[in-house]
Amino acid sequence: MKIFLDTANIESIRRYNDMGAVDGVTTNPTLLSKEKGHPAEIMREITKLIKGPVSLEVVGIETDGMIEEAHRLTKFGPNVVVKIPMIPEGLKAVRQLREEGIKTNVTLIFSSNQALLAAKAGASYVSPFIGRFDDIGHDGMVIIKEIVQIFANYKFDTEVLVASVRHPVHVVEAAKIGAHIVTLPPEILGKMMLHPLTEKGLNSFLSDWEKITKQYQVTF
Repeated sequence: MKIFLDTANIESIRRYNDMGAVDGVTTNPTLLSKEKGHPAEIMREITKLIKGPVSLEVVGIETDGMIEEAHRLTKFGPNVVVKIPMIPEGLKAVRQLREEGIKTNVTLIFSSNQALLAAKAGASYVSPFIGRFDDIGHDGMVIIKEIVQIFANYKFDTEVLVASVRHPVHVVEAAKIGAHIVTLPPEILGKMMLHPLTEKGLNSFLSDWEKITKQYQVTF
């Protein structure tokens, strides 16, 4: 399963990319608004840092406007994927952009029906928001299971990109289901690397090694 970082923070992207943990990046207007600097410069820097797909979102709600924005966004780099909202005008834009060879990520998906329609329109990715379902007392993973099964049944080439991830357990659940990608905030990726037994074991190794070096004056 591929892991995308859901952020516009250059420092976080660089940090985790250097570890080899990041396959791509997703952004949106909210994430960009949290960072200092011109949005265009931030987006351009991200596309340079990351070799994989970088989702940049349109803000228009009419087809022609979305297509025009998409053409501008793709100029930031060859790895740009245009995020389009799951609305009727958005599906029309997705279909036209597919014909032009521009990859799209249909966002704000909350049902399997929406995902199916986005795939039929030609979306490269669909982004179901599971965390927001959990927030209102529903199991967001149910929708992921449905979408993965539907896409497999009909051999859609659209990838399932699990979004709105709230904790590391979501990542494991998505991977077990067979989702292609999860996109998650830097703090969640950081938590995935931690375990108290790892820390305890490392401290024990270091403590024992210190005893040996003092006893035998070991140097390297």
